[in-house]
Amino acid sequence: MQPIITVSNVSKTYASGLEALRNVNLEIRRGEIFALLGPNGAGKTTLIGIICGLVNPTSGSVTVAGHDIVRDYRQARAMIGLVPQELFTEAFESVLASVNFSRGLFGHRHDPVHVEKVLRDLSLWDKRDSKIITLSGGMKRRVLIAKALAHEPDILFLDEPTAGVDVELRKDMWDVVRSLSASGVTVILTTHYIEEAEQLADRIGVINKGEIMLVEEKAELMRKLGRKQLILELHDRLDAVPVELAAHQLTLSAGGTELIYTYDTQKERTGITALLRDLRDAGIRFRDLHTKQSSLEEIFVSLVRQGK
Repeated sequence: MQPIITVSNVSKTYASGLEALRNVNLEIRRGEIFALLGPNGAGKTTLIGIICGLVNPTSGSVTVAGHDIVRDYRQARAMIGLVPQELFTEAFESVLASVNFSRGLFGHRHDPVHVEKVLRDLSLWDKRDSKIITLSGGMKRRVLIAKALAHEPDILFLDEPTAGVDVELRKDMWDVVRSLSASGVTVILTTHYIEEAEQLADRIGVINKGEIMLVEEKAELMRKLGRKQLILELHDRLDAVPVELAAHQLTLSAGGTELIYTYDTQKERTGITALLRDLRDAGIRFRDLHTKQSSLEEIFVSLVRQGK
């Protein structure tokens, strides 16, 4: 399948001399949810700005469904909806008027049926006559999404979509994103909430210091880079790991009532069989054991540290 977005050798150096992006190559598949992760200043917002035609690259090119973002600006931009990180809206305008205005900006005819559907999907229909200034931060975020969807884009960019939103509303927003993806919209999101990427994304891209470090299927990334922990719940508390078990690099936890063994899922041998044998020989009994997979957050932190 042809990618809906192709970024080729894109670099951006600002007038101040700051090199925000360096030879970025990236393809986004049609219909996927793609999460772009990176620390502050990594280049996420600059990259989104270039793809959306809001920032000019120093070099390289971007196409959206085959339309060059510079030469075919109107066609490319019409396919994109952008929800910026900043909560900037027409504060004294009603929700309905603001969303209708956004649709008109792209030259689309007034379509009350479509606008009503967007507002209902985002639980905003009951607020349609409310002035935006009276809404909560979470509701204002939803209005921004509604405005971005007003012109029926094929692609939706969400820059930190749940920043400043409480946990319950954040999960409601995740449902909205999943629904949009199910309807065929390609969703690209940047987020500081690792859990958000882990819950939503089909693929993960990691950017640091203006360079793409990797792009990988989420499940494959977890498999390749994740480590597993074998947690043994002990019968008797230990003050220290016995010397005869030092080779396994075990750690004590839960006040000495748990032993944790970390192993690489990619290695041919996990070493668990040898560990269990040595535990038996050392006279250490355990009542239960279970495994735990590394979280995406742990993987991300490890990747960023490697890139420093």
